[in-house]
Amino acid sequence: MKSSLPLFFLLILAVACTSERPAGPKTTFQTSQPWRGTIDTRADAVMVYGPGRPGSLPERLDSWRDHGYPTHYMTGIAWGTYQDYFYGEWDGRTHLDEAQVAADNDTIWHFIMSPYVVPTESFLEYFRERVVRPAVEAGVDDIFLEEPEFWARAGWSDAFKREWEAYYGEPWQPQDVSPDASWRTAKLKYHLYYRALDSVFTFAKRLGRSLGREVRCYVPTHSLINYSQWGIVSPEASLASMPVVDGYIAQVWTGTSRTPNYFEGVMRERVFETAFLEYGCMISMTAPTGRRIWLLTDPIEDGVRDWEDYRRNYQATFTAQLLHPQIADYEIMPWPERIYERLYPVSPGSQEKSRIPADYATMMQVMTNVLQEIPAADALTSRFSVLMGNSLMFQVQAFEGYDDPQLSGFFGLAMPLLKRGIPVGITHIENLGRPEALQGLEVLAMTYSNMKPLGPDAHRHLAEWVRGGGKLLYSGADADPYQTVSEWWNGGGMDFAAPSDHLFSLLGLPAGAGEGMYACGKGTLCVLRHDPKDYVLSSGGAEPYLSALESLAGPLEAKDYLEAVRGPYRVIAVTDEGDATGPYVAEGCFIDLYNPELPVLTRIELQPGEQGLYYDVAKAGRGPRILAAAGRATDVRWKRHCFSYLCQGPEETVNVTRILLPDMPVEVLVDGAPAAFEWDASSRTCLLRFPNRPSGVRVEIRC
Repeated sequence: MKSSLPLFFLLILAVACTSERPAGPKTTFQTSQPWRGTIDTRADAVMVYGPGRPGSLPERLDSWRDHGYPTHYMTGIAWGTYQDYFYGEWDGRTHLDEAQVAADNDTIWHFIMSPYVVPTESFLEYFRERVVRPAVEAGVDDIFLEEPEFWARAGWSDAFKREWEAYYGEPWQPQDVSPDASWRTAKLKYHLYYRALDSVFTFAKRLGRSLGREVRCYVPTHSLINYSQWGIVSPEASLASMPVVDGYIAQVWTGTSRTPNYFEGVMRERVFETAFLEYGCMISMTAPTGRRIWLLTDPIEDGVRDWEDYRRNYQATFTAQLLHPQIADYEIMPWPERIYERLYPVSPGSQEKSRIPADYATMMQVMTNVLQEIPAADALTSRFSVLMGNSLMFQVQAFEGYDDPQLSGFFGLAMPLLKRGIPVGITHIENLGRPEALQGLEVLAMTYSNMKPLGPDAHRHLAEWVRGGGKLLYSGADADPYQTVSEWWNGGGMDFAAPSDHLFSLLGLPAGAGEGMYACGKGTLCVLRHDPKDYVLSSGGAEPYLSALESLAGPLEAKDYLEAVRGPYRVIAVTDEGDATGPYVAEGCFIDLYNPELPVLTRIELQPGEQGLYYDVAKAGRGPRILAAAGRATDVRWKRHCFSYLCQGPEETVNVTRILLPDMPVEVLVDGAPAAFEWDASSRTCLLRFPNRPSGVRVEIRC
């Protein structure tokens, strides 16, 4: 980030935060394109994507700098436009044997001519010199290397076989021959991308220092939930402790969150709930480390759907991210070029295609400005958390008739609570050595049916927490085939049949302890001998689990909704599929921010399964001030009964703005010309509409 910012970034209205935010942009976005007016989102910064054609990166960076943007660099580390490496231009030999390859000898392609890569030392040398060096030398200080992904179904390429032999010191084994081979294959994939990021980020920081600058390095990545569902292995939580990693972008959007899961025996999309858990997973992974995190939403997605689908699910994921109020930094969108400029079906089943509907573009721009203004607040209070770990990604392959459909072992512990309006948290086993990981938590639910601990230290921290007063619920039959993989609990001097037995031994319990409540110091261990997938795979299946939680912690205090208040913003999601008895209702004076007309409401009423985002006018303070806008306001002034500002937004879009004023306007001027307005006496707000322009539209309101 440069030490001085352009004027329009310095003239942002101040927002109150509960804690000091790290230096750097509050909002950002990614694009592979040079600047143009239709994709100028007015975020704090831009991540220019990919090396592109030779010489194009400096040109693209300069085009955004010329329009006032601090510029960062983003590219993929597992795939990208690296054909010069794969097809022999880099060092005179082809490297297609370093692609990720499945059992049928099929190369796994990200897009044409670009395979997913096994990150060999040769590839990393290329990546450092050809992909990262030009960006740092072009003046970029922030580097984002996204999606370090190794497909679970891959592992048959010559390059991977060579890496296996070097890592394990023995001949390669196909991962489908046994649970142990599958587990060891996943551990190697995990190691390879950990090594890759460590190597590249170390290089970037050293190069930056040699040029007199500090380079910050971030990892945009899907959540552990999504990678486990999709069958991808990635370093995930381990990166938070890597010294050269400065933080993450939580890549959660409709495409990840619409992955179906089970609840009450029904498999379907649950976009809001999955997104809420995905964001929580990423935040939990990062928070104890103090590293920075931005939350991402996408107004569309990678898959071709229709504009109605995109809007409905954008609202669901957007609400989910705002219900984690402790985070107030955001990637407002990826790829504005595909959002604003591409054609998609206008409705389900329609053959007609169009660019983004004008009202959706307006609503989306209101949302991006909400992200500019919304303050952080305290996290939603929950007594309950679910333990998860990186090895969720290691048990994708089914063996001996045992499987975990749609990650039901995890959702079995989380969904029964979330569907009752309880904002269940997530705790990462990799962070248990940090005091913050378990701080303030009353009940932790865990299982080893779908993951395993990668070392014994986690159990020591858990046992200490329980003996100090914590309440641990362990649910699992310990009968899955991965219990017997060659690991620390059954080797190196230990002889436990299951990793849970080691934990139980530290708490003074016998191996294979049966169901029941066990006093452990000041705390309690509850053992249930059910795999937690059973809690969602059948109707009523969660009753033993919920009863056990109530035995540990008293009544669950369920309600029909989740709600966060963040300054003047009220965020609500009403649950469905549970015991909801009616709508969410609130009285007052509110602006409906999900409605592009920004109507003023005296009553909020949301039905089960609906989400809402409102501006509470009573909390706006004294006017005049802009309460909501589909463009970014700067140079805001109030002088001699005249309120004025400059409003910037993408070309070919419509700005709708609602402004709190002391009196009804006498005259409104837009770029010096008289303009129509609507006055709402009950809220003392004025509504304006006018075309957006990246260079700015001057608005003057005389009262």
